[in-house]
Amino acid sequence: MLKYIKKYWILCLLAPLFMVGEVAMDLIQPDMMADIVDKGVLLSNFSLIVTVGIRMILTVIIGGIFGILCGVFANLAAQGFGNDLRKDLFSKIMNLSFEQTDKISTGSLVTRLTNDVTQVQNMVMMLVRGFVRNTVMFAGGIFMLYRQSPKFALIAACGLPLVAIIVTFFLKKTAPLFAVVQRKLDGINHIMQETVAGARVVKAYVKEEYELGRFDNANDELCTENLRVQTLLAFMSPCMNIVLNLCVVAVIIVGGYTVKTGGSITPGNTMAAITYLAQILHGIMFMANIFQTFSRAKASADRINEVLHCPDIITDGKMKDKTEQNGSVEFRNVSFAYPGSEDHKILENISFSVHQGETLAIIGATGSGKSSLVHLIPRFYDVTDGEVLVDGINVKDYTLESLREKIAIVLQKAELYSRSIEENIRWSKKDAEPEEIKKAAQIARADDFICSKSYGYYTPVTERGNSLSGGQKQRISIARAILKEHEILIMDDSTSALDLKTEADLYQSLGEEHPNVTKIIIAQRISSIRRADRILVLDNGTVSAIGTHAELLEQSEIYRDIYNSQLKEGGNTK
Repeated sequence: MLKYIKKYWILCLLAPLFMVGEVAMDLIQPDMMADIVDKGVLLSNFSLIVTVGIRMILTVIIGGIFGILCGVFANLAAQGFGNDLRKDLFSKIMNLSFEQTDKISTGSLVTRLTNDVTQVQNMVMMLVRGFVRNTVMFAGGIFMLYRQSPKFALIAACGLPLVAIIVTFFLKKTAPLFAVVQRKLDGINHIMQETVAGARVVKAYVKEEYELGRFDNANDELCTENLRVQTLLAFMSPCMNIVLNLCVVAVIIVGGYTVKTGGSITPGNTMAAITYLAQILHGIMFMANIFQTFSRAKASADRINEVLHCPDIITDGKMKDKTEQNGSVEFRNVSFAYPGSEDHKILENISFSVHQGETLAIIGATGSGKSSLVHLIPRFYDVTDGEVLVDGINVKDYTLESLREKIAIVLQKAELYSRSIEENIRWSKKDAEPEEIKKAAQIARADDFICSKSYGYYTPVTERGNSLSGGQKQRISIARAILKEHEILIMDDSTSALDLKTEADLYQSLGEEHPNVTKIIIAQRISSIRRADRILVLDNGTVSAIGTHAELLEQSEIYRDIYNSQLKEGGNTK
């Protein structure tokens, strides 16, 4: 965290300096009041009262100016710190591997990016403003109290150890609870994210009460933990106030007795001592709140550092240059198991190759490893054994950027953003001309339905594309992939919501317009892939067969079973 503060070291220096000035003005005022009482009021010296009063007003004004400047510089430092930290944290989250995001829930990442950063940002504000103020107030108050009378300083010295014991006891009890509170907040954000994203499913199954119960339970747990913390802290202030009031009573008794017996302590000294004592002990109370903020911020900082210091699991290679081949893909004895489940291999001993411009279709039962296989090409995950090659080079040797620039991918679930249709398509190529966007939409068979809308390509899309049908979302996602300059196109069951005619027209247009692009298509329907150059049949994570549609009908029993269940029984064998 220190590197984020270093950037604002000037602001972090100016804020405490002005705070010292403000505190100095505060410390002078009780001494002035003592002069007014002892030399003005008691001696009926009106001119001194006016003169010292004017000085007090000027002191207050100067202190106010110092305080304003301190607040400005402290806010600039804290906001800049929070801004930089939040950006770096978001950048790190964007670069986490799927393995790491699978381990840390989305709700937890949201909490860390928002609430945890805010807690640390508040700590910085407290550090450059509140901590300095109360430290200087404490030291200066002790000095000024001693100037009034060593007896008063002795009274403060007796009370301070009690205050320190109280603060240490309660902070030691509450510090571990702050991390628990943040984890409970993770749970609430996780439930919120799941429920809002799946709102249609919740309503379809009439599960509103069930989800409300889940949220209520998580919220009750958060409230319970917060209540534990606040209950402990609620005892701290009264205990400290008791010590403060006892010290004030002791000052009044000692001061009154000394004045009565003709000692060196004056009524003005006693009044000033009470003010200084209040400043000291209130400063300590505020310091306790600062330590509380530090404890909370430390729990948040640990959670932020857990993300910032995550090791890069998917690391860059050194290959950036263009290759002689353009779009070939090869799997050599590839095996794969998801991290944490190494004993259960999803893919085992997979070997095949795809040449430039060729269309390879992949089919198999649910859970056979189709999506896992294609996710290895752009390195969403790394292979457990073997190697994946693109253009004859191991994908691990490429930089992630140069590898993924070669690939356009349309995933099973169409992900759209809250912006216009045109912006959603343009997202893959920011400098695309309107004609290019329209051409991509035409190939994806999306142009007709887009133009039929009131605002055409500028029609706004609601969050997660909920204002569009499943087929419309898929076609916009396909148009976005087509627009990207790519050598390999991966379509992971991305036409499942299209009717057969639209799907057939799309694949035909795709082949005509992009004949040199290598296409890897995952599909559940044989009608979607029967015209592919080759079809790969996966069975329980292994290659069962590979060949053309006609060859597989003769050679592969699994393929024939799928064919018969989908087409022959329905009377469509062509």
